Amino acid sequence: MAEALDRLDLKILDRLQIDASESSSEIADRVGLSQSPCWRRIQRLKEDGYIKAQVAVLDREKFGESMYIFAQLKMGRLSDEERDRFMRAVEDIPEITEAYTLFGEMDVMLKVLAPSMGWYQNFTFRTLLRLPGVEDIRSIATLSEVKCTHRLPLPTA
Repeated sequence: MAEALDRLDLKILDRLQIDASESSSEIADRVGLSQSPCWRRIQRLKEDGYIKAQVAVLDREKFGESMYIFAQLKMGRLSDEERDRFMRAVEDIPEITEAYTLFGEMDVMLKVLAPSMGWYQNFTFRTLLRLPGVEDIRSIATLSEVKCTHRLPLPTA
């Protein structure tokens, strides 16, 4: 799909990753286009699915102490219905900010935003271990955040 993008499209996408609140006229100035063609390109990039959403990235530290914990789950054999229930449950738990299936010894990795270790202990017993198919959990608590970005590295044209 990336073959359809030219140098200007990539510059526009990079600007939007840096600050999506910029107007199309500000972006146009930064990438060397006039406002109307830039706006049309942005609309096409949205229609083509390159831009999924434009959101505000919040500073979690403003909401108090918290840490990310990576929970690796070992899953038992699930029916299609149980797997769907598991996926819906994960989607509905706001403290789970990301979820991935894995190759290897463990089957699923969850990124959990936890206010404290005590809270996470309760969350493990009251929520994670009650999810369909969960047999074992290995958790890794983070000490500090070294890098956090939503900015994708784009090819250079």
